[in-house]
Amino acid sequence: MADELIDILDKAGRFTGEIRLKSEAHRLGLYHGSVHIWFFTNQGEIVLQKRADDKDTYPGLWDISVAGHIGAGETPEDSAIREIKEEIGLSVTKDGLKFIGTYVAKKTPQPDLFDNEFHHIYLSRLDVSIKTLTLQKEEVSDITLIPIDNFQDILQNPIKRKNYVPHDKAYYSFILKEITNQL
Repeated sequence: MADELIDILDKAGRFTGEIRLKSEAHRLGLYHGSVHIWFFTNQGEIVLQKRADDKDTYPGLWDISVAGHIGAGETPEDSAIREIKEEIGLSVTKDGLKFIGTYVAKKTPQPDLFDNEFHHIYLSRLDVSIKTLTLQKEEVSDITLIPIDNFQDILQNPIKRKNYVPHDKAYYSFILKEITNQL
């Protein structure tokens, strides 16, 4: 995966004025911003992507519809729009995004990789067939729709949950509640 320049944040999420490569931020455990975009349908399904097999974190696991790092100098909204276009080939405007909050996550996916992120989370209604989406093969190997109830059941099952990126239970609860409120 290509490295990119990102803004470094302090523990409270404020800009430090420092810009580093994403790989450096992960190696050093520096806080930085990301975007998470959850697509859902009017039928109560959510879109999940399967991460490419050669990703440095959580390869081959099912994850958020679209996610990525906020580039240096980029706003979260602009980053979300860019990532959606890159990963699934869909053009979305700012009006098509609903910001629902920021979630702080600290993970260590590998012994030498520290992912301390402020996730800027958006919801967006999917009004097209997933068959029309163009996947960025370097990032996404597959995409699927899953009913929210089925997804909640999977998250409660320790064996099935191993096929999904291990986000906090509180994170998933927050997301699923917010999506349900939109239906």
